[in-house]
Amino acid sequence: MPLLAFVVVHLLVALALPFLARRSTRAAFLTAAVPPAAALFWVLSQAGPVLSGQTISETVEWAPLIGLQFAFRLDALSLLMTILVAGLGAVVLVYADSYFTRGGGDARRSAPLLLAFAGAMLGLIFSDDLITVYVFWELTTICSFLLVGQAGLSRESRRSALQALMITSLGGLVMLLGFVVLGETAGTYRISELVEHPPGGTATAVAAVLILVGAFTKSAQIPFHNWLPAAMVAPTPISAYLHAASMVKAGVFLVARLAPVFLGVPQWYLPAILFGLATMLLGGWRALHEYDLKKLLAYGTVSQLGFLMVLFGAGTHTGAMAGAAMLLAHGMFKATLFLVVGIIDHQAGTRDIRELSGLGRRMPWLAVIAVLGVASMAGLPPMLGFIGKEAAFSAFLTGGRPDLLVDVVLVLGSMLTVAYSLRMLFGAFADKPGVPATKAKKPGLQAVLPAAVPAVVGVVLGLGYPVADKLASSYAEAFTPVVDPYHLALWHGFNLPLLLSAIAVAGGVALHLSRVQLTAMRNRLPRPLDAQRGYERIMALLERVAVGVTGRLQVGSLPTYLGIILLTVLAVPGSALLLRTDLPDDLRSYDDLLQIPLAIVVIVAAIAVLRSRRRLTAVLLVGVVGYGIGGLFIVDGGPDLALAQFLVETLTLVAFVFVLRRLPVRFTQSDTAALRAPRAIIAGAAGIFISLAAVIFSGARHAPPEASAEFIANAEKGAGATNVVNAIIVDFRAFDTVGEISVLAVAATGVASLILASRHERRKRSTRVPPITAKTTIKQPEEVRE
Repeated sequence: MPLLAFVVVHLLVALALPFLARRSTRAAFLTAAVPPAAALFWVLSQAGPVLSGQTISETVEWAPLIGLQFAFRLDALSLLMTILVAGLGAVVLVYADSYFTRGGGDARRSAPLLLAFAGAMLGLIFSDDLITVYVFWELTTICSFLLVGQAGLSRESRRSALQALMITSLGGLVMLLGFVVLGETAGTYRISELVEHPPGGTATAVAAVLILVGAFTKSAQIPFHNWLPAAMVAPTPISAYLHAASMVKAGVFLVARLAPVFLGVPQWYLPAILFGLATMLLGGWRALHEYDLKKLLAYGTVSQLGFLMVLFGAGTHTGAMAGAAMLLAHGMFKATLFLVVGIIDHQAGTRDIRELSGLGRRMPWLAVIAVLGVASMAGLPPMLGFIGKEAAFSAFLTGGRPDLLVDVVLVLGSMLTVAYSLRMLFGAFADKPGVPATKAKKPGLQAVLPAAVPAVVGVVLGLGYPVADKLASSYAEAFTPVVDPYHLALWHGFNLPLLLSAIAVAGGVALHLSRVQLTAMRNRLPRPLDAQRGYERIMALLERVAVGVTGRLQVGSLPTYLGIILLTVLAVPGSALLLRTDLPDDLRSYDDLLQIPLAIVVIVAAIAVLRSRRRLTAVLLVGVVGYGIGGLFIVDGGPDLALAQFLVETLTLVAFVFVLRRLPVRFTQSDTAALRAPRAIIAGAAGIFISLAAVIFSGARHAPPEASAEFIANAEKGAGATNVVNAIIVDFRAFDTVGEISVLAVAATGVASLILASRHERRKRSTRVPPITAKTTIKQPEEVRE
């Protein structure tokens, strides 16, 4: 089972890395790069069969009795994502060794966490089961939280990590609900089976919306996009891997994986296209005005994720081709540019483009690498980004007016992409008049080479477009086939997509040249909506609500706590009970005449407890209620239960008597008239609910209980007991009984400790001699002993 083995190896090595990192962070990072590299080589060795239509499937039973299992599958989409997750993971880990030159806590934490994150991402992209997807989805969320927060020394890192955790984990819970709705509607949680037999109906539409919420939060779509730029406080290798090449692709990957399931569902493709277009425009507009290179690339990532969401969400063959190409291209050029920015920050000590000047002459090779990355991001030939963008324009030229409108917005978004690409390149490497040349050391080969690898891959896949076309075509086969399917190529002739690409480049250059005027105009525009401010206000509101609710409920009053519990019981299971109000047909008032006097005794004693004003009287009456219930057990043929009831009541009475010795004889507090009525209503409603629930639940069983029959059949034969109840307690449920005994032992130990501690404290107080003052006299030993 190689798929599961690679995931497990990643996680096991990550557990061992902290011990290695204490001795050598260099060895830790280089060791961490081995599992992703091995996974990449193995997956590429299976590329031939996979791209020809075969799949490699594995299933590991997790909880077979309830149908839970780890199901893994390697197909074209998984292969494509493995190139990003494993390939770029190995590159980033090698780069991190040179980035964390000084070692320290961040380096020792980052190596194992990055490898654990890579293992969780591999588990996610290999998953062929919705529950398995959710398990690894949340593992990536936890790893991201730890990586962004690092050691938690700065307030900004803690706030950013918590923000990313809150948004993505809440989205994940909504997504889980969508998985449950989808799986229960279709009768299967296996993704491959859902693709073969897509469900329909209202429940499927609801599941589509819920799943999209999770995808939107993970891939930073409007209005959840603000967590990604905030997470740029993390070290650059972490930003390059999590927020450019891997984690933020999880939401896009999920949409790509489930798009064949929701073909033709408007609740799926309309939100994906609309929110994706809005995210593309907003991210590009924000990137155009940033001065921090990492923030610029972060908003650029938001924009590109919106672009990918549009392509995969459309659910068309050509859109899938374009999405696969752009997914691969984006991982390559964004990883390159993040690593380049990390080198600039590391060598120059700043990422502010207003302070950088002349780095192109001091670092010519780094500038060349950046040019390759920027060219692919801007969509210039012969880069893979150009091939993917031309395919994206072609995907929306075959439909009607709505598709043409989508193409117009894509062209506007591509203009912004070109503009902020030029802003990044010239801001980092150009000579700026009036700005002194930046002093920076030349980077080492170990830093430059990892940045160059994805840039060169982008060129190679652009020139060798048949490889990218094969990858994309294998994935796109899951969508509705067309008569003349689209294929990726560098040259399709003089056509409309080529014209749109040229317009996007020309418009982007014009936007870059007028960037000063655009920034001035942006500063004058009102900003009624701000995602970050909205998040902060929501969190502040939640905090105020939490404080208010806690102040109202946690008042130190036992009756209040009991009332809240009973109200919750009435609201949740009580509302469900109203839907099932039919009583059993064979319901009788009583089965034995002795039940009537015993019931009268219990009722009278319960009412007398409420009227009692003396503590001991109330306790004795409560005991009468318990003994009456024990009598009902005897009448109903349960002498063993009656014996247990009598013992419990006797011990309880003894314990109460010991406690009452130190309490006032009478109750010192009495309910006011205002409190008495609500408490009586709540108590009465709870009693009625319990009574009805007992009657309805006891009549809900129609078939003979198999477990009871098995207990009876095996009691004497298997346990040597003629009393079935004793066999159940001692043999069949032995561990449960041992657990209950352990709980009682712990409780008894705690009570004994409190008693002994109180006695010790009283003994200390009785033997403590008061200090000598002017107004005190020394007592004689006899007086002290008295």
